[in-house]
Amino acid sequence: MAATLLFDDGNHRNLLLPELSSGQMVQANIHCVVHGSGAVLLDPGGHKVYNQVKGRLEEFLGDARLEALFFSHQDPDVVAAINGWLMTTDAPAYISELWVRFVSHFGLDSLVAERIRPVPDEGAWLDVGGCRFGILPAHFLHSPGNFHLYDPVAKILYSGDLGASMGAPDAEVTDFDAHVARMERFHTRYMASGKALRAWLAMAQDLDLDVVAPQHGSLFRGRPAITRLFDWLGSLECGVDAIRPYRLPPAP
Repeated sequence: MAATLLFDDGNHRNLLLPELSSGQMVQANIHCVVHGSGAVLLDPGGHKVYNQVKGRLEEFLGDARLEALFFSHQDPDVVAAINGWLMTTDAPAYISELWVRFVSHFGLDSLVAERIRPVPDEGAWLDVGGCRFGILPAHFLHSPGNFHLYDPVAKILYSGDLGASMGAPDAEVTDFDAHVARMERFHTRYMASGKALRAWLAMAQDLDLDVVAPQHGSLFRGRPAITRLFDWLGSLECGVDAIRPYRLPPAP
């Protein structure tokens, strides 16, 4: 499957890499954005896809230099290959300050540990090639230390697990009502609460967006699709909202 170019104005390019997951691995989207002479790689995944991602990335970058690695949260499908990327590039890695000491358990070499850049809870701005990307707070959606990356040039919000779907047949959502069934179970269990969603929506609804691109499944292109997504998220009962008293498991 070929890579997908989501945006290209001659100086700014947004690439969605082809599907690389296999076997029992959860499907995961990997993105790269090039602006001028710089590039940022988003949620590059684990060891089994590392070589393929690196090869595809080298083709795409051309003369551009990888200036940053962005990790939305701490899950292995996001961050497990962090040591490989830090050992073979000069790029610093941006991740929530909550996870800096945890990612060392993925085999992080002490020689590169100083290139991890902790992101404070309120978020930050990331300059890559002269473009300022927003690292936006999305805590508890689903990780307690969670961020999204906003590209103001392409008007793309890279939303991590928010908006994720399972078993989606198309790269873009074409029938939102049918697509809900592919998101609902995942969001009901993995998103912490409606309160967390509404806190995020209060920020996200003010963004100038053409695309919302989750880490799993289909992306949402165009304001009508994004509005439907935001409306659905705003009304969702999830996480602790739906919790019920626990019971002892059945006797053996």
